[in-house]
Amino acid sequence: MSIDWTMSAALANVERGGNELPEVTSLERAVRAWLTLDNALQNEAVLRPEHGVVIDGETIAVFAGQAIRGLADRLE
Repeated sequence: MSIDWTMSAALANVERGGNELPEVTSLERAVRAWLTLDNALQNEAVLRPEHGVVIDGETIAVFAGQAIRGLADRLE
């Protein structure tokens, strides 16, 4: 099953301009934004896709910290 990179996703626990407002965008853009963060912010980030993502037969609803790298590794 392929990943729907166009679904909505919220990237949270990332400070933007002094605020920790979640960024709601596509899953692809959220993962790409996570890749630009420094390691400390990557570790704190939480990614919540619109619906669960199936990876290796397991449905995952929330990705936290370095678990987001598993999605990043699947970007085209």
